[in-house]
This record gives sequence, structure tokens and C-alpha cells, in this order.
Amino acid sequence: MKNLLSLGMIALFLVFGCGNKEKKKTTEELSDETQVAQNQSAIEEEVKFPVYDFAGLEPLLHKEGNKTYIINFWATWCKPCIAELPYFEKVNTEHKDNVEVILVSLDMPSMWKSRLEPFVDNKGIKSEVVILDDPKQNDWIPKVDQEWSGGIPATLIYNKNKRSFYERGFTYEELNTELNKFLN
Repeated sequence: MKNLLSLGMIALFLVFGCGNKEKKKTTEELSDETQVAQNQSAIEEEVKFPVYDFAGLEPLLHKEGNKTYIINFWATWCKPCIAELPYFEKVNTEHKDNVEVILVSLDMPSMWKSRLEPFVDNKGIKSEVVILDDPKQNDWIPKVDQEWSGGIPATLIYNKNKRSFYERGFTYEELNTELNKFLN
């Protein structure tokens, strides 16, 4: 009887103990899932700017129109970024027929409604503002430019004939000097 009871216990252990086990998720997988959930939650708050992952943003980096495109990577928490924004706005107004300025915000999802939207409204920014929300920076940063360390401010200026990347801030004069290389 004792052997029969032991045999029964072993059978129960095998049935219930070795059943369908889920693979434990790595810390990275859990972090990615948490980031996606946070991002989705923020998007659900109806942010007034388009939110892209890098795959969605990438076409903006390769437009084939007849304009010169200025893509500026910035954030509201970046002092040098804030200092140069008026220059991009001025260039956007002065060259509206042949230049398109796109300001790519790298602000965190928690800042989109509380900081980014009020900032853009208060400063009267007219250039196109989009949000890049892609946690895999090590994948997309070199796709923007092989030499980019990821620091901001950073600016890509391109047209169908030429392309240059700048990992630094601009004065108005410096921005105009670089832009003129594309317009002339």
C-alpha cells in the first residue's frame, strides 16, 4: 500500500509539476513590454503631434521632392535645442517655398502632454513637429547618420542632390550658411 501511495504521489507530481510551463521572460523583454504599454497609454491621451517609431519616421528622412529638408532632433529638456529653435522657425518662414523644417521631438512619453504641447503652443512654433518614440536607439541612430553619437541637438539637411548631418547647435548665421550650400 505504501508503494502504491508513493507511486500515486509521483504520478500526480509528473502530471501537475511538469505540465505546461511558460518560458520566463527576460528583463529586456519585460522592459520592452512595459515601454510599449506606457507608450500606448500616452498615445491614447490623444497627443496632438504624430508619434512615430523609427520605421514610421524614416520616410521623412528620405523625401524626394524639390525642396530642401531640415530635420532637427531636439527635446524640451535640452537647453541648446531650445536656444536654436527660433532660428529654425525663422528659416522656415523665410524659405517656406523651397525649404521644409521638421522638428523631431525626443521627449519622453510622460512629457508629451504636460511639457511638449504647451511648449510648442507657448512659443508659437509653426514648423512641423513630430515625436520619435522608439526605445531601440542603438538600432536607429546609425541609420540617421553613421557618425551620430545620439547627442542632441542634431540636424539633418538634405535634398535630392546633397545630404549633411550636424551633431551640434546652430546660430542663425551658421544655419543660413549651411542651408545656402543646398539652395545655391
